[in-house]
Amino acid sequence: MKIIKVLFFCFCLFTLSAAKSQTKEITTAFTQSYALESNKEYAAAITELKNVYEDGSYEINLRLGWLYSQSKAYSEAITHYKKAVQLMPAATEPHKGLITIYSLQEDWLAVEKTYLSILKLDSKNETINYRLGLIYYYRKDYLSAKKYFDVSLNLTPFGYNNMLMSAWTNYFLGNKNEATILFKKVLLYIPNDTSAREGLSLIQ
Repeated sequence: MKIIKVLFFCFCLFTLSAAKSQTKEITTAFTQSYALESNKEYAAAITELKNVYEDGSYEINLRLGWLYSQSKAYSEAITHYKKAVQLMPAATEPHKGLITIYSLQEDWLAVEKTYLSILKLDSKNETINYRLGLIYYYRKDYLSAKKYFDVSLNLTPFGYNNMLMSAWTNYFLGNKNEATILFKKVLLYIPNDTSAREGLSLIQ
């Protein structure tokens, strides 16, 4: 029994030592990857992290997603960002990385889908609500646009973009009173705003 306890104690020490060593290797790899990235040596930075890669590491997958995106290896970047999403479902960071890549690829349906995924995690995200509003506005789906612009406007009522886009959306929906009020608020923010003055001239 005493021998078993000694062996167990030795095993614990070995495991702890191995874990510390592995943590140090990962820290070193991250440090090296930052230095290499600063010199735009993305392939070398990726190799540093690949050498200590752990499938279950959110941080490594997120970092690799970023580095692959910087090296324009978008397919690999998407793979690692999606892995990060699987590992940390409540995190919005990898979703934002995916949006950047999809935008560069002009895959607007994927961008829209990712925006909606973020809103499931953070329904009051002002930026995402505003950007979704823009997508629907330029599709001339003004009812859907209003739904998202309303959220961003309520969060920042005196924000220029929120006021202006909400004003135009209400104008196209035939809500002239609401549009008038919002266009006038835009003119409080920028007294000679061309777009707001144009909107008011169309109503009057």
